[in-house]
Amino acid sequence: MWVLMYVFSYSINPAATNDRAEWRLFPNVVFQEFSSEERCRAAKSTLEGSLKDAGARLRAGLEDLKTLGKADPAQVIIAYNVECLPK
Repeated sequence: MWVLMYVFSYSINPAATNDRAEWRLFPNVVFQEFSSEERCRAAKSTLEGSLKDAGARLRAGLEDLKTLGKADPAQVIIAYNVECLPK
């Protein structure tokens, strides 16, 4: 049995907002069991690709806001980690 562990978090630079509650959002942690290492690694690969795309889309949206003087992609920090671990 294998377990896929996925951690995702993001935070906003304090200079970007006056709302202190938005500065640091707690990470989301998800665990999913797989019957084989191969299936776990396939899921890991798919998830990592999806997270990379999501980060790129978020930053592109922030670039649009930056042109309006509303936001800057450098103000958002995105972090994730995906691991397959034997159970």
